[in-house]
Amino acid sequence: MTGFVGKLAKRQVEKPWGRAVLPAPFRNPGSEKIGEIWFEVEAGPALPLMVKYLFTSEKLSIQVHPSDAEAQAMGLASGKEECWLVLDAEPGACLGIGTLRPLGADELREAALSGEIEALMDWKPVQRGDFYYIPAGTVHAIGAGVSLIEVQQNAEITYRLYDYGRPRQLHLDDGVSVSRARPYPDTLHRKIDFAVDQILVDGPLFSLLLTGDPDARLDGTGPLMVIPVEGSVTLDNAGTTMTLRSGECAAIEHGAQMVNSSGARLLLARANG
Repeated sequence: MTGFVGKLAKRQVEKPWGRAVLPAPFRNPGSEKIGEIWFEVEAGPALPLMVKYLFTSEKLSIQVHPSDAEAQAMGLASGKEECWLVLDAEPGACLGIGTLRPLGADELREAALSGEIEALMDWKPVQRGDFYYIPAGTVHAIGAGVSLIEVQQNAEITYRLYDYGRPRQLHLDDGVSVSRARPYPDTLHRKIDFAVDQILVDGPLFSLLLTGDPDARLDGTGPLMVIPVEGSVTLDNAGTTMTLRSGECAAIEHGAQMVNSSGARLLLARANG
């Protein structure tokens, strides 16, 4: 895949915890609850990373994702690590990340079955600019009243441990087996000033940069994911141009250029390894 890849297709995903009314610049033409917006290639191979927006009116399930090694041992292509950048949060909004104390496998299972797991989660108050990296094995849940951008390995492999009585399947055996139920490391949380250029992730799986520099690039494999958080940016490939605005996402490869316009603030993401 070389040259200009292009603007990614936008897919609205209905969720029981989503919202009927979405924040600007998004719009829900129907009455169903939209919880996620995915950006995907319309035709061709899937990208190594997935970019999503999430909007919540209720808590998400308490869940966990496996590592690459754990997923591959089950015959899957990859595990799932992800990160969250909070764009907006209602008063009292929280993210559940890690547990208040270490839990063994038996205790975790019993807590999930009884519902005690909800009280054992570390529910962290959040506001705009909170950034969290979520390693595989982290027991986690997004609370109500949050809007965020998620950048993740492109693998839809989620094990639900607890879902507040919703009639959806749980995955206790698989979920408990890959969980590392323990307190979340403070070093993986940052407060972000959106006006400051900074590397948010520089890890073995992917890198993520917040910048306003149209000449910025990231090393790695696969296309460069371009996500305008504010403003717009013009993409140019050999004289063919396209404007990318907040609420959109594109993937570009070698040879394509970005030209900053209207004071864009961009998230740039690229897979590593």
